Amino acid sequence: MTTSYEGRVAVVTGGSSGIGLATVQLLLSQGANVAFCARGEGRLRDVVSVLQRDYGTEKVLARALSVLDAGAVQEFASDVASTFGRCDLLVNNAGQGRVSTFVETSDEDWRAEYELKLFSQIYPIRAFLPMLKSSKGAIVAVNSLLAYQPEMHMVCTSSARAGVQNLIKSLSMELAPDVRVNSVLLGLVGSGQWTRRFAEREDQSMSREQWYGNLARSKGIPLGRLGDPSEAAAAIAFLGSRAASYITGAQLDVSGGLSRHI
Repeated sequence: MTTSYEGRVAVVTGGSSGIGLATVQLLLSQGANVAFCARGEGRLRDVVSVLQRDYGTEKVLARALSVLDAGAVQEFASDVASTFGRCDLLVNNAGQGRVSTFVETSDEDWRAEYELKLFSQIYPIRAFLPMLKSSKGAIVAVNSLLAYQPEMHMVCTSSARAGVQNLIKSLSMELAPDVRVNSVLLGLVGSGQWTRRFAEREDQSMSREQWYGNLARSKGIPLGRLGDPSEAAAAIAFLGSRAASYITGAQLDVSGGLSRHI
């Protein structure tokens, strides 16, 4: 079986930076036509310019939108249908974590976090499902190890992540055999919040490798380092490929051994 995406169409949410961008780049390099969305229009424009230069204008479609805007997501799906005519893979990647304990988390924060984590899955799946069914496609949810291994300083996000994992498991049964539905459970990956924290480090003489190494050791990661966005992208691309054609309802742990559950 092959992980080639020649002749296939992939859609990635949150695709202008970090793991999302690494996934877009990998899928393009494997031959896919890729549509992706993100909120920041300026950043999106810069990324599209580079991708179209490297892979061709006809291979890339991008839209600036919020995945919490159901109407905008539906319009995005219509654009994908009119441009590429199909969707073989949907990667739901939008949504970052909220650092707070139970006592610190307001009702508004609980609602916002649950809406972000759950509806960033629900709206794209609902919009792209007809095309995914038609192509016998796949959905990959980018989730977190927090779904099974919560942390007390991220109680709200951990709880919401568990809800996402339950949704993905439910959908894997409901949508079979037409659509495969899987997830990746990420540990600490060198993007997003960790990139920002590195930039704000107290000891500015410390290199990225040193700082990430110290962080990995303090978190007890057996491989002794943070993951790279390209490694998360490789797991996503595998689950969406024909090489994973008999895999659904599964979660692929990408955490450097940080996972403690069996």
